[in-house]
Amino acid sequence: MRSTEPYDLRTLFISDLHLGSPNCQVQPLIRFLSQIRVQQLYLVGDVFDLWWITRARARFGRDEQRVVQLLDQLSRAGTEVIYIPGNHDEPIRGWCGRLLAHWKIRRRVIHQLADGRRMLVTHGDEFDAQVRLGGLKENFGEWLYDLILSANRWANQLRTAAGLRYWSLAAFLKRKSHAAEAFITRFRAATLADAKRRGLDGVICGHVHRADLRVVDGLVYANDGDWVESLTALTEDHAGRLALVDCTELPLVMQELAPRYGSEQAA
Repeated sequence: MRSTEPYDLRTLFISDLHLGSPNCQVQPLIRFLSQIRVQQLYLVGDVFDLWWITRARARFGRDEQRVVQLLDQLSRAGTEVIYIPGNHDEPIRGWCGRLLAHWKIRRRVIHQLADGRRMLVTHGDEFDAQVRLGGLKENFGEWLYDLILSANRWANQLRTAAGLRYWSLAAFLKRKSHAAEAFITRFRAATLADAKRRGLDGVICGHVHRADLRVVDGLVYANDGDWVESLTALTEDHAGRLALVDCTELPLVMQELAPRYGSEQAA
């Protein structure tokens, strides 16, 4: 998917920007948001990293402010923006049912795709109690995860200076961890079980920093990834087709990722 024109989407889902954290890959995010035109935009949690801002007294720089400006510009241009706070921006949940600037704040949403399928849209942290006791963060501690993200940040600054494309050290290490993989599997099962109980066709979420798009037992699992590790987004076209978009190449080139299916069905 290559074009000098804005990418015309029906719906865009992004999450885990972690604005305010030094681990946010803010420059690729700015490039991405500058190249889209979309009818409906879901901010699926952890847009602002209030944990980091509170702990480290971080301040928004010009780049972080630019991201908020771009989101606001989309809203003013007619994009419906729905903000579903996550665990890192949990205090904003107190605004659910209200507006923040031009953004609608919701706890969770049922989104109807253009082809009629109904999807639960939620950040995903509400499933932590069911799936914890596993994963990189829990086994080795939050401090080690932050250390890995810091190493990831510095490594990619060197790679960029050398003309190499983005590569996620954090994602590589998580994929090598059996505990982390087990955690992701339990998380996916818990989200799909909730969608099934609600009589829906699948779930769209974030939270675990692992982009994924697959069909499991007839239900769609779509995780839009994050902007500290994978630099991905989930898109819906005007026919209702979902696709993950890889935004790791600099300068930005959008490429649809081939979905990995739990059954031989298209998402």
